[in-house]
Amino acid sequence: MTKAIELPQSSVVALEKLQLATDDAGSPPAGAEGCFQVYQQQLDYLLSSLRRLGVPYSDIEDVVHEVFLVMHRRWEDYDRMRPLRPWLFGIAFRVASTHRRKSTREVLGDAYDAEDLGTRPDDAAAAGQTRNLLLKALGQVPLERRAVLVMHDVDEMPMREIAAELGLPLFTAYSRLRKARKELDGALSRLQKVGRW
Repeated sequence: MTKAIELPQSSVVALEKLQLATDDAGSPPAGAEGCFQVYQQQLDYLLSSLRRLGVPYSDIEDVVHEVFLVMHRRWEDYDRMRPLRPWLFGIAFRVASTHRRKSTREVLGDAYDAEDLGTRPDDAAAAGQTRNLLLKALGQVPLERRAVLVMHDVDEMPMREIAAELGLPLFTAYSRLRKARKELDGALSRLQKVGRW
């Protein structure tokens, strides 16, 4: 009779995350059709990543199309042995940076409009306020540090992958993460004190 091995909860969670990562890291198909298929599968991830990087809602469609064009151009260069999402985030980060530099005007408030995604009005209002506060605070963190913060704390990417994808020394990536967290905490505190969110 075989007895099931009981693992500590943290090991079970780690194994589940490993399984999810290996499912996600499956080798994407080659060719233009494979590129388009991956784009369709990862569209929600790209949209949310671009929003977290501060791309205004009114520009998000144009920017995500630009991400696809870069992705399509570089598809054959993608190393299919590496995880897909860090590569996609790197492209999104660079396109968002370029878009920000090219932007000649800034539309205040447009980037922080909350979408009503909840089913209950009071839950949707509370979630929208929290989301607005966080997006506004993230907007006060410089893009170079915000990218590291989002990749690490939201997308749960390892620091080595982040540093490699953004072309940074590992210690610089850690330094940016530490500073971004302090800047985000400070921005959240300031915004909550004045109630301007």
